[in-house]
Amino acid sequence: MSVATDMSLWGLVMQASLLVQLVMLSLLLASIASWVVIFSKRRLFKRTRAEMEWFEDRFWSGGNIKDIYDETDQSAGASEGMSALFRAGYEELRRQRKHGNASPHEIVPSVQRAMRVALSRELERLERGLALLATVGSISPYVGLFGTVWGIMSAFIALGNVKQASLAMVAPGIAEALIATAMGLFAAIPAVVAYNFFSNRVDFLENRFQTFMEEMSGIVERGMSAANPTPRAAPKPPPADPEPVRRPPEL
Repeated sequence: MSVATDMSLWGLVMQASLLVQLVMLSLLLASIASWVVIFSKRRLFKRTRAEMEWFEDRFWSGGNIKDIYDETDQSAGASEGMSALFRAGYEELRRQRKHGNASPHEIVPSVQRAMRVALSRELERLERGLALLATVGSISPYVGLFGTVWGIMSAFIALGNVKQASLAMVAPGIAEALIATAMGLFAAIPAVVAYNFFSNRVDFLENRFQTFMEEMSGIVERGMSAANPTPRAAPKPPPADPEPVRRPPEL
């Protein structure tokens, strides 16, 4: 009965050396921290994706750009995602137009800079915590291997101090050492999978954000050109294609 108790998982952990126990504890804490990041990032990306889809539907439904700004101001996710980029660009546009001393060629780059700053903040928010997943995924197997090597080394050192050795004497030490390797893999595999998945999500959202920034810059440029028309040699003929489904808002 005592042998079965000693060879149980909990018994092997409790009988391990202090260093191996510290290794196991550090791997357990790393695994818990990575799972906390995984669940929090999953909620964050889900919320950001839903906000982006809502904003794009509203933005391309037409209307006045000021009305869209007022609607995003009342939204719960106004300071996140694509709404944050739009608000940064529109606030800079409104600031430049309020001063009245900037030309259209100066307003568009200013709006683009404001949206790029907002994009950097959004990417920083989305990537927060990914470094922890990368660290856990890369070093956990080596930390577990260190605990395994130390435990096996201790087991064989103890085996060399006895006159008659047997497998039953060294088996508990080797088993408790291998637990450290298993815990290292248990901490590393989910962290690596989650890091790759969330990195792809960040790249996807960044591409969508940059596309919107280009579209927003084009709307601002066309709006400023319409407000300050330049002489043309000949009027542009109307397009032959029907009106597109996506209607950009007006300034």
